[in-house]
Amino acid sequence: MLSKNLSFYNLFKRHFRIFGLAFSLLIAPSAMATIVQFQTVMGDFQVNLYDKNTPKTVENFLAYVKAGAYSNTVIHRAIPGFIVQGGGFKYDTKFPLVDVVQNAAVINEPVYANKRGTIAMAKVRENPNSATNQWFFNVADNSSKLDAQNSGFTVFGEVMGNGMAIVDAMVTLNIFNLGSNTAFTDIPLRNYTSANATNNVAITDKNLVMILNVVVLDANVDTAANLNPTKTTYTPNSGGGSSSGGNNSSSDGGGGSINLWGLLLLAGLALPRLRRK
Repeated sequence: MLSKNLSFYNLFKRHFRIFGLAFSLLIAPSAMATIVQFQTVMGDFQVNLYDKNTPKTVENFLAYVKAGAYSNTVIHRAIPGFIVQGGGFKYDTKFPLVDVVQNAAVINEPVYANKRGTIAMAKVRENPNSATNQWFFNVADNSSKLDAQNSGFTVFGEVMGNGMAIVDAMVTLNIFNLGSNTAFTDIPLRNYTSANATNNVAITDKNLVMILNVVVLDANVDTAANLNPTKTTYTPNSGGGSSSGGNNSSSDGGGGSINLWGLLLLAGLALPRLRRK
């Protein structure tokens, strides 16, 4: 009798362990949340990425980060009351800037609204799935302007703490139209005046708003637990024209999951049948 009870107990323990594994798979986040640090000549600030609900976009962005592609890049576009844009051009000891090598374009994931303090991917006009390396910070609430344009812009993170003070400072700089490239019609420059431009004074890294590097600070799965970003109200069927926002001149996202009943069924199939004697 004791032997039969122990056998049943062992089967129960095994059943419980499999159920626990199935349940943990169900509730586990689909991707890790990540905090990155933007190290700039105007100060450092942190950005929390929305890995779970914009996984492909975050994966794309982190691929550039891990490859060091954003080191010595430049904020090439700043429009007060609108956006600050970078990621596409690098300073390589002299002006003009050179292109950052682009990876394959990433699928659009328009889950969240373009609220002030968020970071979103720039892309080509009338091509929703064209985002590569360029991104922009919303310095105002641009949800009414951008959420329904070009099938929506993928917002994939938000600036933390007082980091927006640094981003805001970038749009208070003198902004120039360099004309040589359509990407540089709104480029912010430090310690550079209209007189400098008139006299064709050479632009160096002392004038550019440099992103020295972007590094991962925290890949803990709970870094986004207390965030509550605003979801976009745009849906693909509601229309939307071409974008005038973060262009490359140059329902939650993520995959599906097995439901609880499916996991329980799998757990049940993994168990041996209890035979009657």
